[in-house]
Amino acid sequence: MEKHEFEQFVLEHGKDILRFCRLQANDTDIGNELYQDTMLKLLEKRKKIKLNQNAKSYALSVSILLWKNRKKKYANRKRLVNMCSLEEMSETDGDTIEDDKTSTPEQTFQKKDERNEVQRLIQDLPEKNRVPLLLYYSAQMKVEEIAQVLKLPEGTVKSRLRKAKQIMKEKLEALGYE
Repeated sequence: MEKHEFEQFVLEHGKDILRFCRLQANDTDIGNELYQDTMLKLLEKRKKIKLNQNAKSYALSVSILLWKNRKKKYANRKRLVNMCSLEEMSETDGDTIEDDKTSTPEQTFQKKDERNEVQRLIQDLPEKNRVPLLLYYSAQMKVEEIAQVLKLPEGTVKSRLRKAKQIMKEKLEALGYE
C-alpha cells in the first residue's frame, strides 16, 4: 500500500475504526489513543497491506490486539497500584452530549442517562459477545468480515451477536425500556 492509498484508506474507513476504538475502550480519550496506536502500527506495516485483501478487517484486528495488550498492561498496573481517572476524581463526568435546539434540559439529561446506561450494559457483556457486537454496529462490518477478524466461523459470530442482543434486550426490559 502506497502513501496515497493509505491516506485514502484512512479517509474511507477511519471513522468506523475510530468509533470501534472508542466503544471498545468505553472512553473517548483512551479510544482516541487506541486509534492512533492502530494507525501508527498500520503505517509501519503499510508496505505489507494489500487493499484487495480487506484492509479494514486487518486494521480492526490490529486494534483488537492492541486493546488486549493494553488491558493486560493496565491490569498489571492496577494490581500493583490502584489507579483512577481524572474524570472519576472531578465532580463532573466531562462527558458532553450534542445539545438539540428543541430538547429541554430534562430531555437532554434523559438522553445522556439512557446512553450511559446502554454503554454500561454493553461493557458488562462478556468480551466474546461484546466485541462482535461492537464490530457489527460501530464498525459497520458484515458477519463474514467479523468472522475473518476474530478468526471464528460465521455461525459462531452470528450466535454471539444473537446472544449479545438477547442479553441487552433482557437487561433493558428489566430496567423498564421497551
